[in-house]
Amino acid sequence: MCVFRPAFRRTRGARRRRTARIPGAALVALGCLPGLAAVTALALCASGVERSTAASVRPLAARPAGLHTAPRPPIVPRSEWLDADTRRKQPPPRYDDKVVAVFIHHTNSPNAYDCAESPRIIRYLYTGQTGPRDWDDIGYNFLVDRCGIIYEGRAGGADRPVTGAHTQGFNHRTAGIAALGTFTAGAEVPKAMTDSIAALAAWKLGLSGTDPRAKVRLVSSNSLSRYTRGTAATLHTFAAHKDGYMTSCPGAALGALLPEIRQLAARLQGRR
Repeated sequence: MCVFRPAFRRTRGARRRRTARIPGAALVALGCLPGLAAVTALALCASGVERSTAASVRPLAARPAGLHTAPRPPIVPRSEWLDADTRRKQPPPRYDDKVVAVFIHHTNSPNAYDCAESPRIIRYLYTGQTGPRDWDDIGYNFLVDRCGIIYEGRAGGADRPVTGAHTQGFNHRTAGIAALGTFTAGAEVPKAMTDSIAALAAWKLGLSGTDPRAKVRLVSSNSLSRYTRGTAATLHTFAAHKDGYMTSCPGAALGALLPEIRQLAARLQGRR
């Protein structure tokens, strides 16, 4: 359970900026945890995630014709939040053949942030995961802020089936989408955020013809998940982190909205 709750500066009139570099507003001092400990605390919802261990790069699968698809939503590239001073050396991206499920997370970071601060918050998450945890990259494939702005997370190409490090045992053939904030019981979940999560899932799953309302059989690769290694589990194609790992992520408030978001994603694919 993530307990760190730093306060970010609250400002008015957060503007949505999708393609231009968004200057990060200065974060308020993190207070109770200094230095490296504060960075580590911001890498939340990280229990239950694992490093990708695929040994080889697989080719991008051809997109079958006649599938239910959805438009690609605007996605801010990782170059807009990851600067040269922060970036660490990392191995080449790893790929699966396709994405047949998405897992929804929250980052357990503060909710009352100006959306211009989102790149800086994501940078802190990246630093916590690649620093103290010694991961090769941020684990999430995508992150969505309270204004509905979608950010590319893990390197490798937003339109490709990049193997992430977001859900212990189920990183293959899946994508991790993290909601920037904390969405435990009683928290307000912005509609702009859930609309963008639906649009992102509709597009990403549509590339493989996957219905966001369906279920899929995935094989666990790690016995630290809810399923022992080698077990074939039947999971939602639009799933909560807690469906694959023992956690409360993505929080009760966001978790309660997943059925509604599934339906919206299916409609965006043109399904009835």
